[in-house]
Amino acid sequence: MPRYRAIVSYDGSGFFGFQVQTKNGIERQRTVQGELTKAVNQMAKNPTEPIKVVGASRTDTGVHAFGQVVHFDLPFDINESGVRKGLNTLLPRDMLIKQVEKVSPDFHARFNTHAKRYIYRVSTQDFTDPFKRQYTGHFQWHLDIERIKSALPDLLGEHDFASFAASGNQTATTIRTITRADVTIKPDDQELVFTFEGNAFLYNQIRIMVGVLLEIGNGRRDVHDILRLIAVKDREQARFTAPASGLYLDQIYYND
Repeated sequence: MPRYRAIVSYDGSGFFGFQVQTKNGIERQRTVQGELTKAVNQMAKNPTEPIKVVGASRTDTGVHAFGQVVHFDLPFDINESGVRKGLNTLLPRDMLIKQVEKVSPDFHARFNTHAKRYIYRVSTQDFTDPFKRQYTGHFQWHLDIERIKSALPDLLGEHDFASFAASGNQTATTIRTITRADVTIKPDDQELVFTFEGNAFLYNQIRIMVGVLLEIGNGRRDVHDILRLIAVKDREQARFTAPASGLYLDQIYYND
């Protein structure tokens, strides 16, 4: 059975996250994986043994993606353009298959991941924009961008990010390596855009990091409070978690 890798983008505001949630074998909520699984099986003419769709990242409710990666096996050989066209015909309008390619049978979307890039959009308007509320976080208070820029390098490198992991984190270790952390100002849009790259991220880690950086920019924390938070390994001291609406899975890197 040929294996395919697909790059998927989606508007996360209409999904209860990526991963299928079932009860007694029935999907409880609408999920990205659920919609992909239905489309892949429909394209394969609903085989006796259902086809599984495996994702690289289990994005949460309300989180968006420009570059989620999945893999699946089809019972017959179809060219890449045919798979992309077929799936986009079957999928709902808040999802898009951007690219499809055949890969080796041992490729795994999740376990072969080398690094990930996320972006986080923050609206700095004085009131919540109704057309942005599902696609940005919102912070209406004063921000000193130079303070944020001074703090960002403190995240780089290998650290124990226990203070930045939400209580639902189930990983064996909270040590992660961040290779990129920067911010771009978009004055015309009244937005800040954070970009983070790393080998992996903990549950809600980016949203917690953004929350801390916004508090640094607002003067509620010392410029280098991130170093203290890394040292104390105490989630309670990080406090604010930025909302899911501003988070986007941008790209996933593989060694190939």
